[in-house]
Amino acid sequence: MKRTLILSITLATALLSACGDNKTTTETTTSAGTTATPAAGDSAKMNGMAGMNGAEAPGTASGSLTGAMAKMMQQMNASKPIGNIDHDFAHMMMAHHQGAVAMSEILLRDGKDATMRHMAEKIKADQQKEIADLDKIAGRLDGSAKNYTPKDPADKFQMKLDQSMKPMMAPMTPSGNVDRDYAMMMVAHHTSAVQMAEAEVAMGKDAETKKMAQMIVAAQTKEIQQFNDWLTKNGGKMKM
Repeated sequence: MKRTLILSITLATALLSACGDNKTTTETTTSAGTTATPAAGDSAKMNGMAGMNGAEAPGTASGSLTGAMAKMMQQMNASKPIGNIDHDFAHMMMAHHQGAVAMSEILLRDGKDATMRHMAEKIKADQQKEIADLDKIAGRLDGSAKNYTPKDPADKFQMKLDQSMKPMMAPMTPSGNVDRDYAMMMVAHHTSAVQMAEAEVAMGKDAETKKMAQMIVAAQTKEIQQFNDWLTKNGGKMKM
C-alpha cells in the first residue's frame, strides 16, 4: 500500500507539473524537437523522481520504468505550446512516444517474457518511426495560427489534454516483475495517448495530423487489449 501511494503521488506531481504553467522554464521549440533549461526547483523535483526504484538516468535503458515515465513528463512539461492544436499535439505526442520507447528499451534489457519482449520491440520500432513523422508535421506547422488557449483550464482542447493525463495518475503498485510492471504501465501510457489522439481527431484542423492521430488510436487501442489479455493470464487486468 505504501509503495502504491508513493508511486501515485510521484506521478501525480510530475503530471500536474506537465499540465501547469511553464513560466519557471526557459524553452525553445523547433521542428527538430524541444530543448529546455529547467529552473532549479524543477530540476530538483525531477532528480527526486529519478531516484525512485534506483533509477540512474530516467528515460534511458540505464534507468527504471518509473524513471522513464518521469522523464517523459519532464519532456512534455518542457514543451512550449504555441496555441495551435495540430502543432502542439505533434510536439506533445513526440515526447509521449519517447517515453514508450524508453520503457520498451528497459523491458528489452530486463524482461524475460517472450510476449512482452515482442511487444516492446514492435512498440519501440513503431513509435520511433512515428516520432520522425510527427517531427516533420511539427516543423511544417511551426508558426501556425492560434486556435486554442494553452494552460486555460476552460479551453476545450486544453481540458481534453488535462483529461488525457489522468490515466497515468492512477495508483499502480510495482510488483518487482519487470514484465508485469511494463504491461501495467503501458496500459496507462497508451490510454493517455489514445485520449490525446482522440482530442486531435475531434478538434484538429490539419488533415495529415488528424490521420496520424487516427492511426495512433487504432494501434494503441489494440495494444491496450493485448496488454490486458496478457495481464489477465499473468497477474491481473489493468483497468482504466
